[in-house]
Amino acid sequence: MAYEQKTKEHDGSVVEFIEAVESPKKREDAYRLLEIFEETSGYEAKMWGPSIIGFGSYHYKYPTGHEGDAPLVGFSPRKAKISLYFATGDTEREALLKDFGKHTSGKACVYINKLDDVHTDVLKDLIRQSIEFLQKAYPAEGANEQ
Repeated sequence: MAYEQKTKEHDGSVVEFIEAVESPKKREDAYRLLEIFEETSGYEAKMWGPSIIGFGSYHYKYPTGHEGDAPLVGFSPRKAKISLYFATGDTEREALLKDFGKHTSGKACVYINKLDDVHTDVLKDLIRQSIEFLQKAYPAEGANEQ
């Protein structure tokens, strides 16, 4: 049986999703992040799965044969923290995160409590660098063009 990708791009409304965020502060941060990500990435925001706002996309294929599509960068205003999604496997990310501000990070995610805890100029660098890294790592015929 083929693996069914759970997180897919769909036509759900990004604004409706943000409006449904309970915390007014998180909602405000989500709108600020939306602006920063769109402006910096040059891509329009799209919903991915039930809770990720993604920008751009790329097609990946692992040596195992598993393949799929994912946003180049994205974020999700979750209840506990805001998740920021960047490229996995990018070794240069750690260097940028040193100057990012208050955060924790996992394999693909960087978690922040609120946007005021971090430097937006570093966030923009993280967005740009992640997109650049993924477009080099997964060069697709025309798939990364806007």
